[in-house]
Amino acid sequence: MLTFNAPPREDDRLNVVLIAHDGRKEEMAEWVAFNGGTLSACSLYATATTGRTVQRQLGIPINLLLSGPHGGDAQVGAMIAERRIDVIFFFWDPLTPQPHDVDVKMLLRLAVLHDIPIACNRRSADLLISSPLFSNVPYHRASREEPVLEPTTASRA
Repeated sequence: MLTFNAPPREDDRLNVVLIAHDGRKEEMAEWVAFNGGTLSACSLYATATTGRTVQRQLGIPINLLLSGPHGGDAQVGAMIAERRIDVIFFFWDPLTPQPHDVDVKMLLRLAVLHDIPIACNRRSADLLISSPLFSNVPYHRASREEPVLEPTTASRA
């Protein structure tokens, strides 16, 4: 039986990911500006282009990952599986084909599997960030102390 130990947390700040497809980056930057006070209490991560767009307009510190199509979505997926992410704001474009669509679906699937709150448009993002539970760090982390699925090894005869 394999066991999983979550990586240690550096502090009690929420780890929040920001991702936006090209047609939604400015909307994400506007939303982050509007919610800057709340988000400034979080550790922010973003795919490269989204993060640079937000940083350029707001000057807030963001941990930059790779660009989504170059592996950034996969990096976020890995961080979800390692239980390093608390909340995701992912403004994706459902009408524009994405060359990395498989990665987008993987990221959405992992967020649901690991019970990570994910907002995919501005209205759901507004509802999520305005919840009294948003800044409750123990609430976000308590449900993920144990692995969602335990890997098993098949015995060979």
